[in-house]
Amino acid sequence: MAVTLHEQPGFAADDDVPIPYMARTRAYYAAIGYPEPYRWAHHVGAPFQPLRKPLERARIALVTTAAPFDPAKGDQGPGAPYNGGAKFYQVYDGDSGKPHDLRISHIAYDRIHTSAEDGNCWFPLPQLKRLAAAGRIGEVAPRFFGAPTNRSHRVTIETDAPEILARCRADAVDAVVLVPNCPVCHQTVSLVARRLEQGGISTVVMGCAKDIVEHVAVPRFLFSDFPLGNSAGKPHDQASQALTLELALRLLETAPGPQTTVQSPLRWRDDAAWKRDYNNVAALSPEELARRRREFDAQKQRARAVREGAAG
Repeated sequence: MAVTLHEQPGFAADDDVPIPYMARTRAYYAAIGYPEPYRWAHHVGAPFQPLRKPLERARIALVTTAAPFDPAKGDQGPGAPYNGGAKFYQVYDGDSGKPHDLRISHIAYDRIHTSAEDGNCWFPLPQLKRLAAAGRIGEVAPRFFGAPTNRSHRVTIETDAPEILARCRADAVDAVVLVPNCPVCHQTVSLVARRLEQGGISTVVMGCAKDIVEHVAVPRFLFSDFPLGNSAGKPHDQASQALTLELALRLLETAPGPQTTVQSPLRWRDDAAWKRDYNNVAALSPEELARRRREFDAQKQRARAVREGAAG
């Protein structure tokens, strides 16, 4: 009897491929009543700045889309629902020498398959400092930087990315590790990475949304096939987090040219069924879609109030 392709011994399941986040997001927002498709940033080439000095002498900065915890802004804890009130709309920086509590409740990470309990999954500053102490990198830059998750390409390109570049230059940064979380986060940091490279600073993006990062076109991309919110490794798994950052640093050192993608060998789990769930319209009832539309509208109102308050 003939054996079909998907039955061949050793072949992966048909859906064991990177999640198509752009297509899923487009279908999801159309299903909840926003038929105008979002236009994702797209380039067919990328700038490329080779690392100017050996990594063991380089000053490395971190860019994150996570937000500083503020108890006045509602639930931001593990498993918290989407919290538009915790968003930030301007670039911020933090002292790399101090501990920080950064959360991701304000963005659309994968709330089904991860609970955002371990900040090391999205903010690898402790790992960077460990590597500096071990001599793997020269030093951690005195500041890390927060990049606002902005759907507006223009704001990211014209305002936020130049601001991060200016702060990196002020800190004499040699290279930057950028760590996104949600789909739009991946676009944001990819645009920032492009601007940093144009400004003479080497970059590597660590992320989980392969289609979005490669659509923007970045110099170097370490892809981890994990649920969104785990770009820096698996939760409570120091070996995973250490390997993920090490792979990113090796990519900084060895990428032969722009648009170099390396995929981490780590798997979230053997069963790839988790990839079917994120914003999958086919798995959502009309009632659930209507509920999500109401929730989305409420969060938009809350986020607008925060943005207007910040502008005032």
